[in-house]
Amino acid sequence: MDHITFLVAVVIVTALAFDFTNGFHDTANAMATSIVTGALAPRTAVLISGVLNVVGAFLSTEVAKTVSGGIVDDTLVSPGMIFAGLVGAILWNLLTWLVGLPSSSSHALFGGLIGAVWVGAGSRGVNFEKVVEKVLVPAVASPVVAGVAALLATCLAYRLTGRARGDSVTKGFRIGQIASASLVSLAHGTNDAQKTMGVITLTLISAGALGHHAGPPLWVIASAGLAIGLGTYLGGWRIIRTMGKGLTEIQSPQGFAAETASTTVILTSAHLGFALSTTQVASGSVLGAGLGRRLAEVRWGVAGRMALAWVVTLPAAALVGGLAAAVAQNGGDLGTAVVALVGAALAASIVVVSRRNPVHAHNVNDAHEVRVRTEPPAKVGTAA
Repeated sequence: MDHITFLVAVVIVTALAFDFTNGFHDTANAMATSIVTGALAPRTAVLISGVLNVVGAFLSTEVAKTVSGGIVDDTLVSPGMIFAGLVGAILWNLLTWLVGLPSSSSHALFGGLIGAVWVGAGSRGVNFEKVVEKVLVPAVASPVVAGVAALLATCLAYRLTGRARGDSVTKGFRIGQIASASLVSLAHGTNDAQKTMGVITLTLISAGALGHHAGPPLWVIASAGLAIGLGTYLGGWRIIRTMGKGLTEIQSPQGFAAETASTTVILTSAHLGFALSTTQVASGSVLGAGLGRRLAEVRWGVAGRMALAWVVTLPAAALVGGLAAAVAQNGGDLGTAVVALVGAALAASIVVVSRRNPVHAHNVNDAHEVRVRTEPPAKVGTAA
């Protein structure tokens, strides 16, 4: 415990805060289609998802090892660099949540870490081969694979049930969605909770509390699982609206196909140690399911904005992480305090702006767009 300094403790708390934002940012990956088709009530959906995220966190540690000893050189990393990277990741998560954009929490985290380590330790601190192999290649391949799988599964589902009664088909696939959405939640915990485990493990290694290439201790696994589960239960309603209704109008057979495809890809990648983006996988599956149903409307404008966010996420978070690392490194304890205060102020501002046009469990299915008001809502009795 002598190695757990105040800065290390701050980094661990910040990592768990990121894990919490990851939970509510990515709830849509598992539950958006089940909520929009009526398979699960919104609050029930996020409760199931939160519990299964916690369970999933205990199933594997391969992705955690990729983060703690793969994409950056753990011998050159300091707790201050990790803190700066986390600030970049948290701010990107909150900004994309505000506009209801299903961007990648994973790439926000990796981008923040890469930018901070690059500034703090130089380019030799980043293992670019591992970044390409474990992050960039899966980022390109996984949504395509998931989308094609969901498209084929959707076509098959409608072909097999083409002569059945519509209400029976809907009821049957809604029941199936409860199982498939639960599996996505389990897979999400298996993949995404491990990323925070990896960050905390990397922090402990850099502080000398763990040996190089060590795996996450049990308390790290438990705390990361609990943080992502609590964030999931909070419900990222803004992104659920975009994922469930923004890309296409989803029916229960499509929802079942999309969730099944997402589960398969995420669990396979977790087993292989690929730190892919569950958001990109789920979005690819939803898009594939939309294309798999005849006459279904696909909103390509929304898909284009999402794709642009995927491209921008890693470099944007890297830029913020790098700037934060420069301030913290040159300013010492004062610089670290400045980064923390500025980050907290920006995060609070984003939350305040979101309250001007809230999306919650009761109105999540009312529209397919998330709007951000620049002015406070008009008071009752005054002109709008």
